[in-house]
Amino acid sequence: MRIPFAQIDAFADRPFAGNPAAVMPLPAWLDDATLQAIAAENNLSETAFLIPDETGEADFELRWFTPTAEVALCGHATLASGHFVLSSEDTRNRVTFSTRQAGVLSVARQDGGYALALPAWAPAATPLPDILNALGLDTAVETLWQPRRYALIVLENEAAVRALDPDFRALGKLSGADPQADRAAEPDVLTIVTAPGDTADIVSRVFAPGAGIDEDPVTGSAHAVSIPYWAARLGRDRLTALQASARGGRLTCALDGDRVILGGGCVTVVEGTFLLP
Repeated sequence: MRIPFAQIDAFADRPFAGNPAAVMPLPAWLDDATLQAIAAENNLSETAFLIPDETGEADFELRWFTPTAEVALCGHATLASGHFVLSSEDTRNRVTFSTRQAGVLSVARQDGGYALALPAWAPAATPLPDILNALGLDTAVETLWQPRRYALIVLENEAAVRALDPDFRALGKLSGADPQADRAAEPDVLTIVTAPGDTADIVSRVFAPGAGIDEDPVTGSAHAVSIPYWAARLGRDRLTALQASARGGRLTCALDGDRVILGGGCVTVVEGTFLLP
């Protein structure tokens, strides 16, 4: 079986920036073990698989896999999937994707780039002492939890975010701190550490070692959680964001009702064929 393959740098305006994702269109779903094996072979933070949506709910069905697990939501690989479709169809201005746990997502052309619409998943204040310890922190301005297994740690300033040196082994063993969470659950928490930024309204770093990603370069889903918090704290529904990873990425962000709208560009860096025996 020959599967078209594209590697796309998302939330990037040039190659080798932003967050790389593999996008692979399929005629129909392969079994889950094969999809996971392909994602492990690609060894990127996410591989996005899409098939035509025959239900009429959206244009395509979309699923995302890290090298070790399927995830409920991935922003940068959705943006990359939108770029994959829209860059091959000049007359189309918007594409929609039905997903298994995050509803229908959309990518539309905007100002030479794209606007990605994600659900707004607001977190709530919750003590997270184990996560603070794994991050090497004694305290934080605030700690919040989103039941879809996102931890939001708010620090005082950008320097504190940049100075973090997490214990990834310890962080990867944690399963969350929701009071109703199953402590035996898989350790797949996505930890977002954020603060007011120096050159953007907010800055963040994002860690997901339980899903095989120590530090994610640019994370759309993290902003689906952090933007509702920052919009309320700053009293504004439009913000700029910097994810301060080694590759780095800048996003425009807007809270629009129950949606977070993220703006950014994409650059295709690899095109080819994946050969599946």
